[in-house]
Parts: sequence; C-alpha cells; structure tokens
Amino acid sequence: MAKSALLKSSIVKKYWMALTGLFLCLFLAGHLAGNLQLIFGTSLQFNEYALFMTTNPAVKLLSYLTYISIIFHAVDGIMLTIQNRKARPIGYAKTDGSSSSFASRNMAVLGTLVLVFIATHMVNFWAKMHFDKNMPLMVKEIEVQGNKQKFYVGTQTGQYFPVEQVGKEGEKPDPMTMMQKQFVIKNRTELHYSQADVKTADLYKDLYKITVDFFKDPKYGLAFTIFYVLSMVALAFHLWHGFQSAFQSLGVNSSKITPVIKFVGKVFSIIVPLLFAIIPIFLHFKK
Repeated sequence: MAKSALLKSSIVKKYWMALTGLFLCLFLAGHLAGNLQLIFGTSLQFNEYALFMTTNPAVKLLSYLTYISIIFHAVDGIMLTIQNRKARPIGYAKTDGSSSSFASRNMAVLGTLVLVFIATHMVNFWAKMHFDKNMPLMVKEIEVQGNKQKFYVGTQTGQYFPVEQVGKEGEKPDPMTMMQKQFVIKNRTELHYSQADVKTADLYKDLYKITVDFFKDPKYGLAFTIFYVLSMVALAFHLWHGFQSAFQSLGVNSSKITPVIKFVGKVFSIIVPLLFAIIPIFLHFKK
C-alpha cells in the first residue's frame, strides 16, 4: 500500500479513504431520494426538501463533512496516482487488461471527471441557492373567484401572499395611486409588513424552477442534459470498482461476504447513477 499523499500513515490513509468513499455512497443515496421528488413529487415538496437540506443544523453539519470528504477523497486519490506513476515510470511491458477492470485501471481519471461534475453541479445549483440575490421565490397560481391569481408561498402550511401585494425593499409607492404595497421582501426570503416593518413569514426559494429551467433551457438544455448523463456514466464506473474496494480496504473480506458485497456494489453502481441520469432526461423532455 502506497503512502498517502495527504496522510503520512498508509494504514490511516487506507481506512480514511475507504470510509470517506462509503460515506459519499450514503450521501448519494440520500441525495437521490430527495432529487427523485423532481419526478414523483411536487414543486412544493422539492422546495421543502431544499429548505430542510440548507437550514437544518444536523444536515448542515453533515454537508460540511461531505465537502471535506469529497475534497480529501478526490485530491488524495489524484496525488496517489501521480506518486504511483513516478514510482513506476517505465510501466509494464505489456498488458491486455485481463487482470483488472477498466474501472480499476482508470479510477483517477473517472474520479477527476466526477469531481468536475460536482464542481459544475454546485455552481449551477448550490451556489445559486445560497448566494444568488436574484434567486426566484416560489409562486403558485390559485383560482380565486374564477380568476387565477399568483401567490408567494410561505414556509408555514397555508401561507399564501398575493404577488401584487408584495413589493421589494426600498420600492416606492405606486405613482398613480400613491398606495404602498401591504408586504415587502427583505433579506431575500423574509416577508415583512410594509407599514410596521414586522416579519410575518419566510418564503420558499424556488430551486424547483431553477432546476427545471436549467435542463429545459432552449439553447443549452440538451447539452446540459447530455453532460449530466455522461457524468453519471463516469460515476457508475467509479462506483463499480470503488464500492467493493472500500470494504476490502477495511478488511471486510471473506468467502461468504465478499460475493455479497460485490453484488450489492454492482447493483448500487448501476441503479443510483441510472436514476440520477433519468432525472435530467425527464425534466428536459417534460412538457
């Protein structure tokens, strides 16, 4: 076992690399469960999930652990590959690939592709959710006395606020009527009474709309969809070898349990990326 690029002890490295990999597998499963609401749930359910993932203290702590795990897992894996190649600069005289799978021979390349995907994914969704001042708020059309009206949706059950009665912070009264709107939005999601400046509700950020618009973009939507599908192919190959390799590194290896781990790993490496890949395809072609 080669020494870690980030940790001095090869034993510590072996276990830490395996544990971070398995933790990221758990993260993938949980993230997939939430994202499937884009297909099987409603926009409100998905936005509720997004709010929970970004505000719950325990989830936020796990998120930071996930970021650290991704960085360590990726950087250490790449640096280890470089070290191993330097240690064997000439390489083997001949190989037909029969002793190892495509995934095991290209873990660093596959991991790098997955890392590029993660970075792109976070820029397009996570960063917008957290930092974009133009992040849209969730709006729902409701029929009122035979007419459809638009309402902002509050995070508490049954909270709906007419869009026409909600203004932006610093907005001046209507010059025609000199009437000030009843509510005003502050701090991106907080709804205040305009007259008393008292907070009355929190509004949902509309991550559902951002996601759907991203994959249905008239100009680049198809390209985004293809990119995400190909990224899931790379993830599948990475998991194909990495899942069972992690258990082997932890010493979970016997004639009885190893075949089970290999089977579960193969199922996981196919089903999870496949379901992730179906989501952008569904959204892109959804009418």
